[in-house]
Amino acid sequence: MKLISWNVNGLRAVCGKGFAGIFDEFDADFVCLQETKLQAGQIDLEFMGYTSYWNYADRKGYSGTAVYTRHTPLAVTYGIGVDEFDHEGRVITLEMPDFHLVCVYVPNSQDGLKRLDWRMRWEDEFRAYVCRLAASKPVIICGDMNVAHNEIDLANPATNHFNAGFSDEEREKMTALQAAGFTDTWRFQHPEEVKYSWWSYRMNARSRNVGWRIDYFLASDCLRDRIVSTDILNDVQGSDHCPVQLVLE
Repeated sequence: MKLISWNVNGLRAVCGKGFAGIFDEFDADFVCLQETKLQAGQIDLEFMGYTSYWNYADRKGYSGTAVYTRHTPLAVTYGIGVDEFDHEGRVITLEMPDFHLVCVYVPNSQDGLKRLDWRMRWEDEFRAYVCRLAASKPVIICGDMNVAHNEIDLANPATNHFNAGFSDEEREKMTALQAAGFTDTWRFQHPEEVKYSWWSYRMNARSRNVGWRIDYFLASDCLRDRIVSTDILNDVQGSDHCPVQLVLE
């Protein structure tokens, strides 16, 4: 079973950069997208053999998530059940027969960490949400989680220590999420490898590989033995993020 997660930073924009062909090459069971920046009816993008589910932000051109799947879910849930956090289209959950799949676009704390307090409340509510799911069956969480967990996960840790995505507070919340029973699948398989999934559009950061690893597949610890492979697909263009991949047996 192959799963793909990709922050496309505007799905209509990436459709003009070969998204349909890239999607076909994925040949995945699930393709989870973040930052679609769409409202209902703004795009007609379906693929043979797949059903799609969409969560739109109330605000136009902002946030948003989508999941394409070859498999029929038992149920689909939008948001995490907390009104404060459920107006930005950030979470879609597919309940499958033997796991929950959660596609998430975690809020950015913004310049000067001006949204950090809101982000911290989000983190606690999101962790509680996935823990409730995990009480019934294993959980796979994927998406742009907007944090580089450790120094190995970004090119310039020293100069970013107090910036959004690498603050102590955000990193501690990722530690708490993993401690609640979730494995960072790529780091589990690649404990010492340096590879990034996001690069700023500024100063040719991608060509110089000055990046951050902020896109993840986290899985319930009990799924570790089912991990076949993980990858960060750096060669795939079209967004400031690249896709990440998880294959389970």
